[in-house]
Amino acid sequence: MSELVVQLKEHQKDAMRAKDKVRLGTIRMILSEVKQREIDGQTTLSDDEVIAVLTKMVKQRRDSVSQFESAGREDLAAVERSEISVIEAFLPQQLSADEIQALIAQAIDATGASGMQDMGKVMGILKPKIQGRAEMGPVSAQVKAQLTA
Repeated sequence: MSELVVQLKEHQKDAMRAKDKVRLGTIRMILSEVKQREIDGQTTLSDDEVIAVLTKMVKQRRDSVSQFESAGREDLAAVERSEISVIEAFLPQQLSADEIQALIAQAIDATGASGMQDMGKVMGILKPKIQGRAEMGPVSAQVKAQLTA
């Protein structure tokens, strides 16, 4: 069992004791998703794989928030935002823009990338370092901008 799953279960117990329904419900949802992935893959997830699950859950909720706001449902958007804050508490600390730029430069140097044809190699090196610590879309756009410059 991954260290992160153990931590989630401890926080679940704490939320039960504190009668924090939002936090408890969100943690249960996380554990349920992790368990489902383990059953589907017939394996035990590592911390990195659990972080990938958490990252995906945050992304889904951000999409929901924007859809709820455009539909004028601020009440539902607020619920999604509270779930995002609980999920993000279990993610590693987010990288700053400078740290992301440094990692991109290192990856480009390591691969010897010279153009867009090498983007896959650069992203292959970056993804494990950035997973859960930054959104991949904007990072990908930055890599593309540096490779085309």
